[in-house]
Amino acid sequence: MMAAMYPRQLARPLSVLALLLVLGAAGPAAAELRIDITRGVAEPLPIAITDFAGLTEAESRFGRDISLVVAADLERSGLFRRIDSRAFIQTAQASNNLPRFGDWRTINAQALVQGRVRMIADGRLRVEFRLWDVFAEQQMSGIAYQTVPNAWRRVGHMIADTVYKRITGESGYFDSRLVYIAESGPQNRRIKRLAIMDQDGENHHFLTDGAELVLTPRFSPTLQEIIYLSYFGNLPRVYIFNLDTGRQEVLGEFPGMTFAPRFSPDGKKVIMSMAKDGNSEIYNMDLRTHVTKRLTHHSAIDTSPSYSPDGKRITFNSDRGGTQQLYVMGSDGRDVRRVSHGKGRYATPVWSPRGDLIAFTKMRKGRFFIGVMRPDGSGERLLAEDYLVEAPTWAPNGRVLMFFRQQPTRADGGGGGSRLYSIDLTGHNEREMITPLDASDPAWSSLIP
Repeated sequence: MMAAMYPRQLARPLSVLALLLVLGAAGPAAAELRIDITRGVAEPLPIAITDFAGLTEAESRFGRDISLVVAADLERSGLFRRIDSRAFIQTAQASNNLPRFGDWRTINAQALVQGRVRMIADGRLRVEFRLWDVFAEQQMSGIAYQTVPNAWRRVGHMIADTVYKRITGESGYFDSRLVYIAESGPQNRRIKRLAIMDQDGENHHFLTDGAELVLTPRFSPTLQEIIYLSYFGNLPRVYIFNLDTGRQEVLGEFPGMTFAPRFSPDGKKVIMSMAKDGNSEIYNMDLRTHVTKRLTHHSAIDTSPSYSPDGKRITFNSDRGGTQQLYVMGSDGRDVRRVSHGKGRYATPVWSPRGDLIAFTKMRKGRFFIGVMRPDGSGERLLAEDYLVEAPTWAPNGRVLMFFRQQPTRADGGGGGSRLYSIDLTGHNEREMITPLDASDPAWSSLIP
């Protein structure tokens, strides 16, 4: 298989150095500004985000673009409402000057983000920002970054993560990437290519050229490799794609593979399901020795395995109870327990990076659902429903899911398009992820180190 040209300079995320607190934060406010995202739907918090100030035209352009990235990230979370800059009373100013808080309260801004950009002598950018609690008149956060100019978008994502965490108390998820399957062509001759992009859809690149069918990509814990399934002739092969070099390594041919592999949390193993002698079981493979170990021993179909974030447990689906349901077992294959007990069939379980929930696909009465439950099966909630919704993947903070939605195929062979969507754990704020082609099988990375 030939890989498409992948820009080497973009393969590894460009480094961004957080330098120091711009200003020492004041003492705690009497009533700290906070969004509680654990209580369901929250009214979006009004936030003012000024263009980051620059002394030159180039600095001002970078500042404006960075502030737009910050605003777009925060608005897309559904937890923040950006105040239109045309309502601003005080103009954008350098971040070492105190805001006129009364002007911002007048337009109902509860939080304020200001910043500035400077080109330093070695050609890098220095980006500073401050987050203010407008009603308490206090600084909540302030950090400076140095980076190469090409990494300005990543600085915006990192600032958005800082604002999100400071106000919600939860880690952000904006400085992350997505890998997925880009689809084109008629339904009976579908071309599927491996593609990667930032979590906001920018910096999009195709990694393979479509000459071979590719399926179910997953990131390694280091984010520098992607494991995926491809067909060479009629034989399924597992490949590892190195994002640094653009090279692909064949991990092995697996004639009986029934579901693509995932990395273990430590990156030393992959877990997969394979059918031998007509029986589908869960196996893991040591990536150093390529030795496989069988974990399940049952006459039923066991498939779709996913590790818990601590690597101690595995969730999978099986029809050993008569219908397709979710199970949890130890990483050694022992102590198998059924955890799903609702009506319908369950599939594609994926453990949250927080460890507190398992996402899944559910099928009932001809409809598909994306849902979550606790690892013991309690607290089941359905978040999305349609003709076909499938393949949930977690944002790195475990508060947002992405999945793909496919439309029915018409009698003339048309239709059947698939797109990516995100939704938060409240079941609200569903948003389409815009991609150049149809899209399926998304996988969300952890935060970029």
